[in-house]
Amino acid sequence: MRRARLFLLSAASFLCAAVSASAQDDVVGKINSYGTFDSWSVREIEESGIIGGQTKYLYEFYGSPADTLRQGKTPFESPEDYLWRTNNVLAVVAGVVKTNNTVYPEKRGDGFCARIETHIEKVKALGVINMEVTCQGALMVGVLPEPIKDTKSPMTKVQYGLPFSGKPRAVRFDYKADVGHETIRGTGFSKLKPLGYPDWAEITVVLQKRWEDEDGHIHALRVGTAIERITEDIPEWVNGHELQIIYGDITGEPFYEDYMGLKTDPETRYYARNSKGDNVVVEEDGWAEPGTEPNYLMVHFLSSCGKAFYGGVGNTVWVDNVEIVMQ
Repeated sequence: MRRARLFLLSAASFLCAAVSASAQDDVVGKINSYGTFDSWSVREIEESGIIGGQTKYLYEFYGSPADTLRQGKTPFESPEDYLWRTNNVLAVVAGVVKTNNTVYPEKRGDGFCARIETHIEKVKALGVINMEVTCQGALMVGVLPEPIKDTKSPMTKVQYGLPFSGKPRAVRFDYKADVGHETIRGTGFSKLKPLGYPDWAEITVVLQKRWEDEDGHIHALRVGTAIERITEDIPEWVNGHELQIIYGDITGEPFYEDYMGLKTDPETRYYARNSKGDNVVVEEDGWAEPGTEPNYLMVHFLSSCGKAFYGGVGNTVWVDNVEIVMQ
């Protein structure tokens, strides 16, 4: 009887592991399939008349190769298999419809790549509103709910990452870059302010072990890290570049920089929905012990490396053929 029980437990464990591996492979497959950037859809949106009533376009890299325009101001809803998101968003602030697009399709060979850029977005209406905002380009694995209703606490607006098990070896991608433009602060609440130092593009891959306590707070240990800043112009395509993921505490490694550390700065920490549906900060409590299995994955490409509304206007990074590389 005991031998039969052990067999059943072993079979159950094997089945769970197989299901987990299958789910992991499915997530990796979905991320990689859209990382070719060869299929784009576009929403055509008319901004409010009070700010000029211009027709603007918001791009997202899913759909058929010759997708049709999607008109109107309906908030974005991600297709089931599409795990990526750009920060091309629809905003409705005090009834005023506004858009922002920082990620574009660009022709490359027989297909397309993604062009990610930092620019100034201006909103002017005589006697009503006069704002200039520095907008960083971003594409990420995760969710960005629409419409955006204000510019307060920008990090709370984004749900970076998704549940994930497994230990990828690296993220591979093609890229080129135009970086190092002077950082300009543009929060919308004051005049644009040049800050006198250069800004760089950044690629981030983070794996965490997350859990929720009885009070609804979300905690995390950092399991794996791969963060790279592009600090020079790369005018020609670099193909098949691999950003290796390092597991465990990396603070003693020779390559370690402060920006690779745990997310503790209130202005750059990640947020997530807890089991009650509340949007709460993800508290990175420390580094995971060797061998810890992650349960969450974050991947994002940014044209600027600073906090929200700070960026080198003109910074541009082109990426193509992004894929998660498993062990």
